[in-house]
Amino acid sequence: MTTEQDLMLAGKLYRSGDAEIAQLRQRAQGFTRRYNATTELNTVERKKLLAEYLDVPSNDAYIETPLHLDYGFNVHLGKNFYGNYELIILDTAAVTIGDNVMIGPRVSLLTAGHPTPVDIRNSGIEYGHPITIGNNVWIGGNVVVNPGVTIGDNSVIGSGSVITKDIPANTIAVGNPCHILREISDQDREIWERQAQEYHQLIG
Repeated sequence: MTTEQDLMLAGKLYRSGDAEIAQLRQRAQGFTRRYNATTELNTVERKKLLAEYLDVPSNDAYIETPLHLDYGFNVHLGKNFYGNYELIILDTAAVTIGDNVMIGPRVSLLTAGHPTPVDIRNSGIEYGHPITIGNNVWIGGNVVVNPGVTIGDNSVIGSGSVITKDIPANTIAVGNPCHILREISDQDREIWERQAQEYHQLIG
């Protein structure tokens, strides 16, 4: 027999108030309470908790507190992940994040969605569509990533953006709704390489 969790994981309509689904959310809430009770001095415990509830093969992710999740088991983090304060991940569907990704404060990754007709929405069924973030992506503060979005490798998302459509690789995107500002260019590299060289000279 098909369960509500089966439907949820398949990206189909499911009933979020189902007892099994509710129990999974309660488990995640227990985890976030434990995680958010840790201090910045206890990095070992934080890594242990993340590895227990999220998919973190490299075991080197670092997420500031507070962290909020729907389930946790649908979150997949690549190498060298950093999440700033008040990260919200509604992982009704998979949230897959590549290597060397930095996420600013108060960012929301929202895979959950609801039907637009009010009678169907009020019946308590909803859906989730996956979010995929490529390698080497920087997401500024207060960004909202909506269901079904893919952000390409090496992209930069400006603070306050609301992303409703895919963002191609190697671009800078900003705004509400988020749009492509420009591609990351060789000129960008030249500017930042000069500043990096200056830094290394000053620091010795």
